[in-house]
Amino acid sequence: MWIYTQCSQPAGTITPFRELPNRVPITFRHSDIMANGIACPFNFPLYSFTGLEASGRPGKDQVVLLQVQSLRSGVRSLRYLPVIVLLTGALLACNGESPDGDFSIVLRLSHVFSPKEELAIALETVAENIFANTNGAVKILTYPQGQIAAYKDGVEMVVRGAYFISVEDPSYIGDYVPEFTALVGPMLYRNFEEYISLVNTPLVLGWVEKLEAKGIKVLSLQYIFGFRNIITDKVIRTPEDLSGIKLRTPGSKLFIETINAMGATATPLPWGETFSAIQQGVVDGLEGSDFTNADTKVYETGKIRVALTNHFLGTAGVYISTQVWAKIPAKYQTIIEQEFTEEADRMVERLNANHAEVVRELEENGVQFNEIDRPAFEKRTVKLFETLPGVNMDMYEQIQTELGRIRRESQAGQPQDGLPQDGLPHE
Repeated sequence: MWIYTQCSQPAGTITPFRELPNRVPITFRHSDIMANGIACPFNFPLYSFTGLEASGRPGKDQVVLLQVQSLRSGVRSLRYLPVIVLLTGALLACNGESPDGDFSIVLRLSHVFSPKEELAIALETVAENIFANTNGAVKILTYPQGQIAAYKDGVEMVVRGAYFISVEDPSYIGDYVPEFTALVGPMLYRNFEEYISLVNTPLVLGWVEKLEAKGIKVLSLQYIFGFRNIITDKVIRTPEDLSGIKLRTPGSKLFIETINAMGATATPLPWGETFSAIQQGVVDGLEGSDFTNADTKVYETGKIRVALTNHFLGTAGVYISTQVWAKIPAKYQTIIEQEFTEEADRMVERLNANHAEVVRELEENGVQFNEIDRPAFEKRTVKLFETLPGVNMDMYEQIQTELGRIRRESQAGQPQDGLPQDGLPHE
């Protein structure tokens, strides 16, 4: 098997594998491989790697030839696998300063959104702007639709120090600081601006500091893609209407427990399997935003009834390893943070401006919306703040206290935490 990665190895040199920096440990389980930065397109549960040699190639490329020993089912046969494995800098120290002092780094950004969705387009824009504004020193390669490690696996790669950017719902970093699970808990927000104001309060900024102590640097928490609703082929108004209905959810425990509490049966599936699961009757519907409904044409599956539960504010955070972040010069850190922040702001502005048009598009394609008995759903879901791992009612009360203040200031026409009265941050 060949492993390919960018390195500062002089062209034409041959280096014994044992002399390479940070060489691959001898034995990995599949979960360790994912966490350490390799996206494997095969599913053997255990590998044994023996390095043979590494050869430099022009353009700061290095190829490492590895011998792969499959230990599946106790069979210890040696063979070479004709695959290319994506290797991040957690395994080989290949990013950093070259001998002439020029800094360069390649980061791989993973998310689960379709390339046509607004969030995916926004992240492509960020990557392009960062590359241009750093004169090519910081290159971000984007991988949509869960092509490489995503969800919990993606966050684990960040924690392990991979040259990797994870874009996920904040509930996934709630595994490390539970307050972030509470932050995106069910039935909390009435509009985008309430959430934006909240994440800029000292309360949430304090949680961000706690997260950095766990090895996760937050580049943004504000990649909002709309409120999530229930999408089926039935009219859903009360929790009782969801009885016996199986809904596709992400694998987050927060999502699973919330959908179950609302009265349905949560069925966690990767997004890429959702449409086939609907067609085969594995699930009866899903939950998602109007923007996702329109961009991916969910309505073409026949699921044209949307119950306006607004049970979650759909938002994604952007996370990078604190170890990797510390290796990036301050001038490039500033550019990276600025680009992620400004594009998140522009994305919210576009969502606010375009939502009415998206709803009109959905209605033209046969989608029908209905209101719900919100207090009945709230009564069921508030209990989750007592039962979700690490979450408690104190966190819920802290959030509600801040939201109460934000709402009072908004009603009084006062800026929220230094934000303009439209609730959106501007330069």
